[in-house]
Formats: sequence, C-alpha cells, structure tokens
Amino acid sequence: MDSRGPNRVLITGATSGLGRAIAIQLASRGWRIAITGRRETRLHEVAEEAKTAGAPDLLALIGSVTDHSTVASHYALIREQWGGLDWAILNAGVADSCAAENFTTTNFRWTFDTNLFGVCEWIEAVLPDMLASARALAKERAKQQGGSRADASPGAANPVIAGISSPAGWRGFPRMASYSSSKAAVSTLLESLRVELRGRGVDIITVCPGWVKSEITDRNAPGSMWMVLETDDGAARIIRGIEKRNRVVHFPFPLTHFLRYLVRPLPGWIFDPLVSRLVRPKKAPYVDESAADRIRHDVEAKRQVVEKLKDESSRV
Repeated sequence: MDSRGPNRVLITGATSGLGRAIAIQLASRGWRIAITGRRETRLHEVAEEAKTAGAPDLLALIGSVTDHSTVASHYALIREQWGGLDWAILNAGVADSCAAENFTTTNFRWTFDTNLFGVCEWIEAVLPDMLASARALAKERAKQQGGSRADASPGAANPVIAGISSPAGWRGFPRMASYSSSKAAVSTLLESLRVELRGRGVDIITVCPGWVKSEITDRNAPGSMWMVLETDDGAARIIRGIEKRNRVVHFPFPLTHFLRYLVRPLPGWIFDPLVSRLVRPKKAPYVDESAADRIRHDVEAKRQVVEKLKDESSRV
C-alpha cells in the first residue's frame, strides 16, 4: 500500500463485465482506480460510476492493451500521478468460436494479441516497479524485525499481478482452439512467473472464473452454459481470492472443481473420445464497438495536424 494515500489498482478491459464490476467494488472501498478500455464512451461511463461509488482518484485510460506505446504511456501517467500500483488486474480479453474447417491464423493472432500479449505488455510495464517496491518493503520489514531476514511470503502488503485466465485453458475443447490455447498460455505464463518470483515479494495470481454474465457470455447460445454467475458475484469472488493471495482463484464450486480435479487429469485415451462428442454451439460473431471511437480519434488527430501546419505556415 502506498503510504501517500489509498491503495492503487489497475484494471484492464474495464468497459463492461468483470472489469467494470471489479472497478466499482474496489472504488466503494476507497481505492484509487485506473481503468483501461478501447470504447471511450463506455470507459467514461464506468469512470463516473466508480467516482460515485467512492473512488478518491480515477484515471480513465483509453486504448488497447495490444499496443506497446499505449501501454507504456498509460503506465507512465500512473507512475506520475500515483508513483506505481499495488494491484494490477489484467482482465482484458476476447473470445470467438472457430470450427476446425474454418481454421485461420488471423483468428489466433487476434485472440492471442489481447488475451496473452496484452497481459505481457502490462507485466512488462508494471513488474520492475513492483519488484522495487517489494525490495523496499522487505528492507522496512527487516528494520522492524531488528535486522533479521524479512519474510517475503505472500501478504496483504505485497504488490499483486492478477491475470484473468479461464478453465477453458485447462484442456482443449471443440470450437475453442484459439481461446483455449490463449488461456492455457496465460495460465502457464503466470505460473512460471509465480514460481520464479517466489519469495521476492510480488504475488502472481491466476484467476479462472467459470461462466460469468458478460458481453462474451451474452454471445453464447442459450442453454450452452451451466452455473452462470451474476457479474457482481464473480467480481466479489475474484477480489476475495486476491485478498487471500490464492495462487489460483477458480469458481464456482462444483463446476471448476470438477474441471480442474477430474477432467483436467484425464488421460487422453479417455478425454479425446469423450469430449469429441461435445459440439459447442457457435458463438455469435464478435463486433468491435471501439471502431467508431478510433475513427473519431484519427479524424481529430488529423485535424490537429492540419491546424498546426496552418499555424506554422502563417508565421512564415
């Protein structure tokens, strides 16, 4: 926690669903909130909701997690305003179904750009400062313990990187090749970092929610999901899991327990014929609602360039 004020949290993909709900719930606790999203209008709506809920300070950062320069500039602003972060909840994600006969590399690149590399971009941005903060905290603990070696085990004061993965990444499922493989990559990425950074004061948490009401699940066919949770319920469970510093936060019981502890370890000779019989209904196609905002920004940027050129030419 930053001694200069309330806790500081970043939530990516906060224009709807779990990202929005997490932002509002942490705002109600008095956290400083930084939210990112591509849809400008919705992002500002969530910002107003979070302010109303009690956020003492809020940064609404418009742009995509897939763009390196955008992420770098967003974190530079966070550092300038707050000095860093206590939690980074990397929630931005996309999903689309794709039958094997319609396999395209384009679909995989689109999915991995957000689901995996968007997580990587933000980890690259925030991890160095979090490690530095953890070292400073360890020194302070050592001082308080009279010079003995500080305990760097998971704790409430440790900075957190929490990535939103999915039970879909635990095995491969029909029509979900791009989504399942992207989430498997996220889970493995976070596990690798967690074991490497063990004892260094930065807690790495993998979040694997089951079906939670969101824009993504709204595109699924009716009757194709089980034990669907309300969005606020899912957000509250994620926050509790992070607070407990659970290595893997997964819910709801018994759905994810069944998948994690029974389906996941099944040998291939059982899993393959069993799951191949599942024919998941096709998901409604993804629509990029941020396109209009991007066009408007491009037009405004070009207008400013033209005005600048006119101004410079008038001075000549």
